[in-house]
Amino acid sequence: MWDIFWRASVIGIGGTAAMDVWAIFRARFFGASAPNWGPVGRWFAYLPKGRFFHDDIAATPAVAHESAIGWAAHYIIGMIYGGVLVAFAGRSWLMQPTFLPAWIVGIVTVGAGWFILQPGLGLGWAAAKTAHPWSVRVQNLIAHSVFALGMYGAALLVAGGV
Repeated sequence: MWDIFWRASVIGIGGTAAMDVWAIFRARFFGASAPNWGPVGRWFAYLPKGRFFHDDIAATPAVAHESAIGWAAHYIIGMIYGGVLVAFAGRSWLMQPTFLPAWIVGIVTVGAGWFILQPGLGLGWAAAKTAHPWSVRVQNLIAHSVFALGMYGAALLVAGGV
Protein backbone atom coordinates (compact mmCIF):
# COMPACT_ATOMS: atom_id res chain seq x y z
CA MET A 1 0.00 0.00 0.00
CA TRP A 2 2.81 2.41 0.89
CA ASP A 3 4.38 1.70 -2.51
CA ILE A 4 1.23 2.80 -4.33
CA PHE A 5 0.87 5.88 -2.11
CA TRP A 6 4.38 7.19 -2.79
CA ARG A 7 4.11 6.47 -6.52
CA ALA A 8 0.75 8.29 -6.72
CA SER A 9 2.24 11.21 -4.76
CA VAL A 10 5.24 11.44 -7.09
CA ILE A 11 2.93 11.25 -10.11
CA GLY A 12 0.81 14.11 -8.75
CA ILE A 13 3.85 16.21 -7.86
CA GLY A 14 5.30 15.60 -11.33
CA GLY A 15 2.08 16.75 -12.98
CA THR A 16 1.84 19.82 -10.77
CA ALA A 17 5.46 20.75 -11.40
CA ALA A 18 4.93 20.40 -15.17
CA MET A 19 1.91 22.71 -14.92
CA ASP A 20 4.01 25.25 -12.99
CA VAL A 21 6.84 25.10 -15.52
CA TRP A 22 4.26 25.68 -18.27
CA ALA A 23 2.86 28.70 -16.39
CA ILE A 24 6.35 30.17 -15.95
CA PHE A 25 7.09 29.56 -19.64
CA ARG A 26 3.86 31.34 -20.64
CA ALA A 27 4.68 34.26 -18.36
CA ARG A 28 8.21 34.62 -19.63
CA PHE A 29 7.64 34.18 -23.36
CA PHE A 30 4.00 35.09 -23.94
CA GLY A 31 3.35 37.83 -21.41
CA ALA A 32 0.85 35.80 -19.40
CA SER A 33 0.52 36.50 -15.69
CA ALA A 34 3.04 34.73 -13.48
CA PRO A 35 1.60 32.06 -11.19
CA ASN A 36 0.16 33.61 -8.02
CA TRP A 37 -1.20 31.11 -5.54
CA GLY A 38 -1.83 33.77 -2.87
CA PRO A 39 -5.52 34.22 -3.74
CA VAL A 40 -5.99 30.45 -3.62
CA GLY A 41 -4.30 30.38 -0.22
CA ARG A 42 -6.60 33.15 0.96
CA TRP A 43 -9.62 31.19 -0.29
CA PHE A 44 -8.45 28.05 1.54
CA ALA A 45 -7.79 30.06 4.72
CA TYR A 46 -11.39 31.30 4.70
CA LEU A 47 -12.95 27.86 4.22
CA PRO A 48 -12.73 26.88 7.94
CA LYS A 49 -14.47 30.19 8.72
CA GLY A 50 -17.44 29.05 6.64
CA ARG A 51 -16.73 31.34 3.70
CA PHE A 52 -16.79 29.42 0.42
CA PHE A 53 -17.82 32.09 -2.09
CA HIS A 54 -16.25 35.54 -2.39
CA ASP A 55 -17.51 38.32 -4.63
CA ASP A 56 -13.86 39.18 -5.32
CA ILE A 57 -11.11 37.35 -3.47
CA ALA A 58 -8.82 40.37 -3.94
CA ALA A 59 -11.25 42.46 -1.86
CA THR A 60 -11.25 39.89 0.96
CA PRO A 61 -8.78 40.76 3.74
CA ALA A 62 -5.41 39.06 3.35
CA VAL A 63 -4.31 36.27 5.67
CA ALA A 64 -0.85 35.47 6.97
CA HIS A 65 1.17 33.18 4.73
CA GLU A 66 -1.55 33.00 2.08
CA SER A 67 0.97 32.44 -0.71
CA ALA A 68 2.55 29.51 1.13
CA ILE A 69 -0.92 28.12 1.88
CA GLY A 70 -1.80 28.42 -1.81
CA TRP A 71 1.37 26.70 -3.01
CA ALA A 72 0.96 23.90 -0.45
CA ALA A 73 -2.69 23.40 -1.44
CA HIS A 74 -1.71 23.37 -5.12
CA TYR A 75 0.78 20.52 -4.59
CA ILE A 76 -1.38 18.58 -2.12
CA ILE A 77 -4.26 18.67 -4.60
CA GLY A 78 -1.85 17.51 -7.31
CA MET A 79 -0.90 14.57 -5.10
CA ILE A 80 -4.57 13.77 -4.55
CA TYR A 81 -5.13 13.84 -8.30
CA GLY A 82 -2.17 11.48 -8.68
CA GLY A 83 -4.04 9.12 -6.36
CA VAL A 84 -7.22 9.57 -8.38
CA LEU A 85 -5.30 8.66 -11.53
CA VAL A 86 -3.88 5.50 -9.97
CA ALA A 87 -7.32 4.53 -8.63
CA PHE A 88 -8.88 5.20 -12.05
CA ALA A 89 -6.22 3.46 -14.13
CA GLY A 90 -5.52 0.62 -11.71
CA ARG A 91 -2.42 -0.95 -10.22
CA SER A 92 -1.45 -2.54 -13.51
CA TRP A 93 -1.20 0.93 -15.07
CA LEU A 94 1.67 1.66 -12.66
CA MET A 95 3.63 -1.16 -14.32
CA GLN A 96 3.16 0.18 -17.86
CA PRO A 97 1.70 3.70 -17.85
CA THR A 98 -0.07 5.04 -20.90
CA PHE A 99 -1.00 8.63 -21.61
CA LEU A 100 -4.76 8.31 -22.13
CA PRO A 101 -5.79 7.67 -18.50
CA ALA A 102 -3.57 10.55 -17.35
CA TRP A 103 -5.11 12.84 -19.93
CA ILE A 104 -8.66 11.83 -19.00
CA VAL A 105 -7.98 12.60 -15.33
CA GLY A 106 -6.19 15.83 -16.29
CA ILE A 107 -9.16 17.06 -18.31
CA VAL A 108 -11.73 15.96 -15.72
CA THR A 109 -9.86 17.90 -13.01
CA VAL A 110 -10.52 21.12 -14.93
CA GLY A 111 -14.01 20.79 -13.49
CA ALA A 112 -12.73 21.45 -9.97
CA GLY A 113 -11.30 24.76 -11.13
CA TRP A 114 -14.37 25.71 -13.13
CA PHE A 115 -17.03 24.69 -10.65
CA ILE A 116 -15.35 25.02 -7.24
CA LEU A 117 -12.29 27.27 -7.25
CA GLN A 118 -13.21 29.93 -9.81
CA PRO A 119 -16.69 30.56 -8.37
CA GLY A 120 -15.16 30.55 -4.89
CA LEU A 121 -12.69 33.25 -5.92
CA GLY A 122 -15.47 35.36 -7.40
CA LEU A 123 -14.61 34.62 -11.04
CA GLY A 124 -17.93 32.91 -11.79
CA TRP A 125 -18.66 29.42 -13.03
CA ALA A 126 -15.96 28.46 -15.54
CA ALA A 127 -14.52 31.99 -15.36
CA ALA A 128 -17.78 33.51 -16.64
CA LYS A 129 -17.16 36.81 -14.83
CA THR A 130 -13.71 37.36 -16.33
CA ALA A 131 -13.05 39.68 -19.28
CA HIS A 132 -12.32 36.76 -21.63
CA PRO A 133 -13.94 33.60 -20.22
CA TRP A 134 -13.32 31.44 -23.28
CA SER A 135 -9.65 32.36 -23.28
CA VAL A 136 -9.42 31.36 -19.61
CA ARG A 137 -11.23 28.09 -20.31
CA VAL A 138 -8.93 27.19 -23.20
CA GLN A 139 -5.86 28.04 -21.10
CA ASN A 140 -7.26 25.87 -18.27
CA LEU A 141 -7.66 22.94 -20.68
CA ILE A 142 -4.12 23.42 -21.98
CA ALA A 143 -2.67 23.70 -18.46
CA HIS A 144 -4.45 20.53 -17.35
CA SER A 145 -3.25 18.72 -20.48
CA VAL A 146 0.29 19.74 -19.48
CA PHE A 147 -0.54 18.47 -15.99
CA ALA A 148 -1.53 15.15 -17.57
CA LEU A 149 1.73 15.01 -19.52
CA GLY A 150 3.64 15.63 -16.31
CA MET A 151 1.73 12.89 -14.50
CA TYR A 152 2.40 10.49 -17.35
CA GLY A 153 6.10 11.39 -17.39
CA ALA A 154 6.37 10.94 -13.63
CA ALA A 155 4.53 7.63 -13.91
CA LEU A 156 7.09 6.44 -16.45
CA LEU A 157 9.86 7.36 -14.01
CA VAL A 158 8.35 5.34 -11.14
CA ALA A 159 6.89 2.51 -13.26
CA GLY A 160 7.16 -1.14 -12.34
CA GLY A 161 7.54 -3.24 -9.25
CA VAL A 162 4.04 -2.77 -7.81
